[in-house]
Amino acid sequence: MFGLYLHIPFCEKKCSYCDFYSLESTEHIDAFVNTLLTEIDLRSPVMPSGACPAEGRVEAHTSVFFGGGTPSLLSPEAMSRIITRLHERYTIAPDAEWTMECNPGTVTPERLAAYRTAGINRLSFGVQSFTASELTFLDRIHDADEAVAAMTMAREAGFDNVNMDLMFAVPGQTMETLSYNLSRMLQLAPDHISAYSLIYEHGTPLFARLKKGLITPTSEDIDAAMYALVITTLTDAGYEQYEVSNFARPGKQCKHNLTYWHGENYIALGPSAHGFIDTTRYWNHRSLTAWTTKVNAGELPEANRETLTNEELCTEYLFLTLRADGTPIAEFEQRFGVDLRSALQPDLGHWIDAGFVIDNGTTLRLTGEGYRVCDEITVKSIQFVDRVPSSLRSSG
Repeated sequence: MFGLYLHIPFCEKKCSYCDFYSLESTEHIDAFVNTLLTEIDLRSPVMPSGACPAEGRVEAHTSVFFGGGTPSLLSPEAMSRIITRLHERYTIAPDAEWTMECNPGTVTPERLAAYRTAGINRLSFGVQSFTASELTFLDRIHDADEAVAAMTMAREAGFDNVNMDLMFAVPGQTMETLSYNLSRMLQLAPDHISAYSLIYEHGTPLFARLKKGLITPTSEDIDAAMYALVITTLTDAGYEQYEVSNFARPGKQCKHNLTYWHGENYIALGPSAHGFIDTTRYWNHRSLTAWTTKVNAGELPEANRETLTNEELCTEYLFLTLRADGTPIAEFEQRFGVDLRSALQPDLGHWIDAGFVIDNGTTLRLTGEGYRVCDEITVKSIQFVDRVPSSLRSSG
């Protein structure tokens, strides 16, 4: 797998809980698109892995993800220009997944049909809730009816791969309202559901309100009970949980997310975007002005980059794969020289007996019960692997 991520930093209204870089303005969109096209050009000849067919590197990108912000604020014409340039500069697999995040309040039948024609084949709607008070608390610009209408429009436009985001542990939310939200979402039959507990990120308006005592957060016990309800409801409805917060119909797992969780390469473009190639992570300036200045000067708009050590790569790989669809045992030993089963004993045996982990012979994977205690398992697993002396590790 090999991904491409493009960050579109514009919103009609920034949600109080969001810590992604975005601007409550659309006046600079046209200039942004031109600059993004230039960054696409700048990055294509310098990527060391499979990114430039002109230099004989032919590894194809398996996913392209437009995140934000609100990418659906881009006109279909602008999206088409970007997609065309990506095809010109990168090798993209014929069956690649092309995802665009959308706010349900920003789409129309005409725009969705045009995005589909341009090449987008997967949508991700930031629904979050079907309860009016919760949508107001979260500063969403859409209502429940618009979320329903968005899904109807998406299906009519020919999209057969649609994600919906759902948020739980919102202050004031009850088990009953969460159950209602889940029921309404399931009635729409999305192909993929991302269900997240509300997080109070530092630097957000929501965090500031929390620190001032203006919000009473959901207790840990109720949060855990809500998560259990989400898992039970969605798996009973036929969705496979393949990561802590992600559930999919058979064959509808998000390729782009799996690229992240499997420690694969991905190129990132746009202000604040983070990329990862081989052993190097880079991140662009978290400022539209700084990013634009660098790109227009013909320079890569990176704020910084770092090369990860083998130990850091090992820790990240174990953390990401355990939280997702499982850690491949033979591949882990080949890459990092660690016998995973031995390193995790005796706790691995206890986790298996408790029904938290499954060892199917090739992969260690969390169960639904295991996902509920995922943090404890991943932290302990990393600690155990870190203690393996380097002298006992094979050369790989």
